[in-house]
Amino acid sequence: MHVFVTGGSGLTGPAVVAGLVAAGHTVTGLARSDAAAARLESLGAAAHRGSLEDHGSLRDGAAAADGVLHMAFGGDFADPDDLVRRDRGAIEALGGALAGSGKPFVSTSGTLVMAVGREAAETDRPDPQGIAGFRIPGEEACLGFAERGVRASVVRLAPTVHGPGDYGFVGMLVATARRTGVSAYVGDGTNRWPAVHRLDAADLFRLALEKAPAGSVLHGAAETGVPFKEIAGAIGSGLGLPTAGLSPQEAAAHFGSPFMATVFGADVPVSSARTRELLGWTPTRPGLLADIGDGDYLTAPAA
Repeated sequence: MHVFVTGGSGLTGPAVVAGLVAAGHTVTGLARSDAAAARLESLGAAAHRGSLEDHGSLRDGAAAADGVLHMAFGGDFADPDDLVRRDRGAIEALGGALAGSGKPFVSTSGTLVMAVGREAAETDRPDPQGIAGFRIPGEEACLGFAERGVRASVVRLAPTVHGPGDYGFVGMLVATARRTGVSAYVGDGTNRWPAVHRLDAADLFRLALEKAPAGSVLHGAAETGVPFKEIAGAIGSGLGLPTAGLSPQEAAAHFGSPFMATVFGADVPVSSARTRELLGWTPTRPGLLADIGDGDYLTAPAA
């Protein structure tokens, strides 16, 4: 299969591109810079110059492929409406080029679209007031193409996609612990976070392209929910720092904003049982706590 990929030079993207190439697929990746093009080419993919705002370039890339994987996401996070416009516009351009073809179109979202406080399944409705509610219009736009002759599906990734060089949420926690001298959690730390290793996520994206039925919602979570106190404890132990529970007000100052305090204090477990059954996805890589202890989180220079 010839796959057109957006976001292939980002944090998770290179593992996905490499996995697709290793499985025998041909990959062309969207590149908005020389550095992104060079990264894609080093992974065995071809580069297609353009950006998420260049809808003509997106349509051309999608039309020339046998399937599309959309992972890129960006914009001004202080302006959620801008994030929605950019993502939905890109999805409509990509999906429109595939309409009536029966080709696969996999778009990316996050499990933080789900309601907090209970374990969410793939069939549960997302919460528009959720932490990542701004991702829901993109999900809806992609899944809408299932009724337009496209094998469209959505992969919701866990908030923590861990692995070497991670500068996401766990990388932020490590950097904050180093800066403040405390590895902190919010409240009693019993809130749960799902997690998935980057290579397991790459396997899931490949399987979704190869065989996800039209209209599928998939959860990229190898671990349903790791207690946040255990995450903070693993970081503190590795850095030789104390751990501490903070009130929401204290956490806002510690983590840099009320929003980040809300994110790190959220109880957001999810199930991936249906995803595993549907696609035969079987995560095999180390879990989050093992990766914190044995990976490069505590030794790599701060990003």
